[in-house]
Formats: sequence, structure tokens, C-alpha cells
Amino acid sequence: MGGSPGRRIVENEKTEAIKLIKEACVVGARKSKACEILGFTVRSFQRWLKKDSLVDGRSCSNRIPGNKLTEAEKNKIIEVSTLPEYRDLAIAQIIPKLADNGSYIASESSFYRVLKENNLNTYRGKSKPKTFRKKPELIAIAPNSIWSWDITYLLTSVKGLFYYLYLIMDIYSRKIVGFDIFEEQLAEHASVVITNACKVEGINKSQLTLHSDNGSPMKGSTMLATLQKLGIIPSFSRASVSNDNAFSEALFKTLKYCPEYPSKPFESIQQAIAWVEKFVYWYNNIHRHSGIKFVTPNERHQGLDQEILSNRIVVYEKAKAANPNRWSKEIRDWSMITSVCLNHTTIKKAVAV
Repeated sequence: MGGSPGRRIVENEKTEAIKLIKEACVVGARKSKACEILGFTVRSFQRWLKKDSLVDGRSCSNRIPGNKLTEAEKNKIIEVSTLPEYRDLAIAQIIPKLADNGSYIASESSFYRVLKENNLNTYRGKSKPKTFRKKPELIAIAPNSIWSWDITYLLTSVKGLFYYLYLIMDIYSRKIVGFDIFEEQLAEHASVVITNACKVEGINKSQLTLHSDNGSPMKGSTMLATLQKLGIIPSFSRASVSNDNAFSEALFKTLKYCPEYPSKPFESIQQAIAWVEKFVYWYNNIHRHSGIKFVTPNERHQGLDQEILSNRIVVYEKAKAANPNRWSKEIRDWSMITSVCLNHTTIKKAVAV
């Protein structure tokens, strides 16, 4: 009934709207909400009630704009845009070329508008048009159903040379399920790390989805062949969109900004492996993760978090019963997180670590 700006609401629609709003208000609805649902403001409703007639009193002009294109000009735009020398050019390229030839037909926006009206405003180049990949959306409701992995570099004592840390995490429990360090980025190394992690966790075929970005080690033929052999479903971020792999990116930030991270570069790959082993133990077994209600990743991975959180609820309920005046609202929410989403459209919060 209401709706789009500039549309005139006729007399019978106004009469019906007044009737509906009055009926809604009788049963307890708020006038503002009722008006909002019908698509107009309370001020309009009040104005209709005061007027003797519901006929729209605004004058309507049928004046034709003086700058309107003629049919001949529109046909000229179509004719020129489809000529062999112009049909593969963007409209922004056609306009200056016409000007250089001493010709002006219409503005650039008029060209776009006329061509769109005639379904001619498609991709005009010979190269493939840019494609837009859908954001990957994955939901984990149990451990070892969705893993995320990525590679980050570690500084060495030799300037310009780096060690590369391959790190795999379970997004449901945030547990680091596998890692290794190499001197180069290769799909063969990634294949070894994934295979070892699957053996340790006892992954069955068709059980796991593995998410990563679009790096060459992630999409190499050796890596993809390994995933197929293990029965793992690959998932990839959109090109140049790091947020599609937010869990791994957040984990790398935690690793490199923790107080224990070495202030000096690693002297050897063995030293780097030893330090990462200590970090993984701390992260999995000691670190209380804010994204999973401050239990450790291993506790959640083993299914112990429900009992831990239930005990916290009991503690808080007892504290509230002992001193009720200190609690203006309910106790802190210690309910268990039952699912974890990767890039879910309805989730706006950043990944916590």
C-alpha cells in the first residue's frame, strides 16, 4: 500500500489504511509500528484524519523535460556504439574518441542509460569479464568436521630468507591439529602435514572439509591429489580476500604477538620447531580461548567444555543467591557454543583468540 517514495496513494487506499490502523490500535498495536508496516509515517496518518477529503491535492506536472533525448538521438547512440570500431570499447572510451572526431551525440551517462534500456550495456571487451566468487560459508557442529590452514613466515638470522610455518586448526574447538616448518612453500610439504594430522586425529573419508586461501601450495596438484585420496573436501577463500580465512589469520596474530615470541630471528629450523612446539602446547592445553567461552581448545575438542560451563553456571547461581543485591540482571552467559561459522552472513563479530 505504501512503499516507494514519490508514489501517490489514492483515496481508497488511504481509507483502507485508516481502517486497518484503527483496528490494529484497538487490539493494542502501536500506531507508529502499524504505519511503518503499511509504508508511511504517523504524520501522514494524522494529516489524513484532519482533512475533509482524502483526494491528493498536489498538482501533477506532465511537462516534458527540455533536455530529453529525441528518438533520433537514441537511435544514433545505438548505431554508433555498435559500429565495428566502437563495439569492443567501453563507453568511457567511446565518448573521447567521438570528441576527437569532432562529434558529440550525448553525455556518457546518456549512453549508459540508452544502451541499458536496449540490453546492450553488457561486457564489451574481448577479455573475460571479472567474476565474483560467492563467499565460502561453512558451519562446524563438532570437532574434526572443518579445518582451516594457512602458511606464515618466520624470520631467520639470514636477511631475505624465511622459514615457513604450516599450521592447521579445527575451527570448532580452535585446537591446532597439525603443524610443521619448512624452508620453502610447496604443495608436497602441505600434503605431508595434512596426511600426518589426519592420522593423528583419526579422520575418516568424507568426514572433513579443509579450508584455505588461494596460495599455490593450497591448490597444487600434489595437494589436491592428497585431499582426494584422503576423502577431504577442499574449500578456498575468494581471491585477495584474507577475511575468508579469518580463523587462521587470527591464530597467526596470536602466535606472533604473544609475549613469548622471540625478539630475535630464529638461528635454525630446529630452534623454530622447538619454539612452535611450546606454543602449540600452551595454546591447546593452557590458553583459555575467548571465542569458546574461555575453555581450552583441547577441553572443547574432547567434549569436556559442556561440563565445565555447567559448573560455572552453578557457581554463579550460588553467588547470586548469596548476594542478590549485587546482581541487577541475569548471571553471565556460560552456555555452550554449539556451532561455529566460517564467514556466516549473519555473524558480524570478529574472530576472537
